Amino acid sequence: MDFLKELKWRGLWHDATPGIEEVLSKGMVTGYIGFDPTAPSLTIGNYVPVMLLTLFQRAGHRPIVLMGGATGRIGDPSGRDSERELKSYEELDANLARQAEQMRKLLNFEHGDNKAIMVNNLDFYRNMSVLDFLRDVGKTLTVNYMLAKDSVKNRMESGISFTEFSYQLLQAYDFEVLFKQHRCILQMGGSDQWGNITSGTEFIRRHLGEKAYALTAPLLTKADGSKFGKSATGNIWLDPHMTSPYRFYQFWINTEDENIAKYTRYFTLRSQEEVEDIERTYVDNPNALKRLLAEELTVRIHSQAAFESVKKVSELLFGKNADREHLLGMSESELKTVAEEIPCKQVSRSLLAHGVTLGELLAEHTDAMPSKAEVRRSVQGNAIAINKDKVAQYDHLLDYTHLLHGRYLLLEIGKKNKVMIEVV
Repeated sequence: MDFLKELKWRGLWHDATPGIEEVLSKGMVTGYIGFDPTAPSLTIGNYVPVMLLTLFQRAGHRPIVLMGGATGRIGDPSGRDSERELKSYEELDANLARQAEQMRKLLNFEHGDNKAIMVNNLDFYRNMSVLDFLRDVGKTLTVNYMLAKDSVKNRMESGISFTEFSYQLLQAYDFEVLFKQHRCILQMGGSDQWGNITSGTEFIRRHLGEKAYALTAPLLTKADGSKFGKSATGNIWLDPHMTSPYRFYQFWINTEDENIAKYTRYFTLRSQEEVEDIERTYVDNPNALKRLLAEELTVRIHSQAAFESVKKVSELLFGKNADREHLLGMSESELKTVAEEIPCKQVSRSLLAHGVTLGELLAEHTDAMPSKAEVRRSVQGNAIAINKDKVAQYDHLLDYTHLLHGRYLLLEIGKKNKVMIEVV
């Protein structure tokens, strides 16, 4: 695999410093991307640079994941119009541990000459005094040079603290340390990192008299043009506790038709020939392309079992063939996912201790239906089902034995309306 050709057909090439083609053609190169632990999980926006590292490794090069245990304590001003709220050291350390665990699932850290390396940049500064930093790091780049960077220039009117102003020095020094320790000559990242990354190449040139390289990819953006940053709202997280596998899957299913080709190129591990063949096959069916990408990414990020679970939930919510056997085969966590996607009414467990009639439950204790009279008419019209069983009697008695996993009842009114009753 030719790494640069791979990036170009995928649309993952944004900018690079001169000479990168030649250096990558000569053999294995070590390159890195930094990730600051400002949240307990990576997002799909972070997954673009992870894909850079994935493709870099698949092309035979050696990736370094630099976890920002130090830079995360400072805050990157890139792409922001105000100061970041500083996280506590304890929160940052916990976030770093969780992100590192995610990274280990996404890259090969175990086998081969080009197995990935993970480094924490807090180790670079742990024993460095402020005077050492000012003498050894602060003298290398001039204030004039740093002021010319967009990440600083764009903040001059609203104000930027010395803390965030110094961020590019830290990132530049990170690059030098990795250059010296691992012969890392390439730093990659999102297009918003171009200024910080080229500060690193300039730092190495001035401080070591050596040549280093930079490469950036486009940012993943939402429909409104904003990026999927870890501090932004509406994020799709890679952690299943923050974005369930079902909602992760549905994000790709519900993406705009015009974005599916771009997203497929960014994130699939299929070859160019496979992607182009699939696109020809489904040229008039973008939903099929969405399903293929949604399945591939759900399996890769979560697991095959998680994808199978997603299919069960999707079939219950949207399919035509979900019967009682399908419902009874669902796990408690799958039913919890269903309860998060449809109206869910909670009732006290004591209510079912001696049984409660269907009419009382629906009209008086859950407001699932407006009145007992409406419940009666619906039952007479054969329109109500509890746990996929049609109810024939208005005064049908419900108790604990009807609960799925001792907690849930699925109510269906007509063909389209579903309500989950949760007993707490």
